[in-house]
Amino acid sequence: MFEKVAGLPGHVLVVHAVVVFVPLLALLAVAYGVLPRWRDRLGWAVAALAVVTPVVAWVATESGEAFERVLRDGGYPPEILSQVETHAAYGDRLLWTSLALAVAAIALLLATSGRARARALPSWLPVVLTVVVVGLAVLATIYVYLTGETGARAVWDGVV
Repeated sequence: MFEKVAGLPGHVLVVHAVVVFVPLLALLAVAYGVLPRWRDRLGWAVAALAVVTPVVAWVATESGEAFERVLRDGGYPPEILSQVETHAAYGDRLLWTSLALAVAAIALLLATSGRARARALPSWLPVVLTVVVVGLAVLATIYVYLTGETGARAVWDGVV
């Protein structure tokens, strides 16, 4: 299911969505947390990205595993497969970090929703959630870079 899309390796296509959605979720979730006056404008975008981003990251991980099996079965040299394993390890961390960022962003959205239950929460909770969102956003962005860099090196080392 994850191997090919229109005859192309699915992973090659899906990773571009991850490279866009993870930093976008990171940026908008941080803006939502630190700029309260923008919350009305950003809330729906943050909520949508918090749902879509982990799904896209999961699809990228699954398609990457399928692609890695194809490479192993194709007899690729151990040095390339080693680079692919490093890339896959960063990809796994990116999946879990993007999921954690999405959960934290949704928690922040709920804590600042203005509903009766949200107003009953401690006043410090949105501040703590914002700090968590900022930390996870930085971490997710770092993992986007590391995952992309190691993937590109596995593909292009010695080619360009």
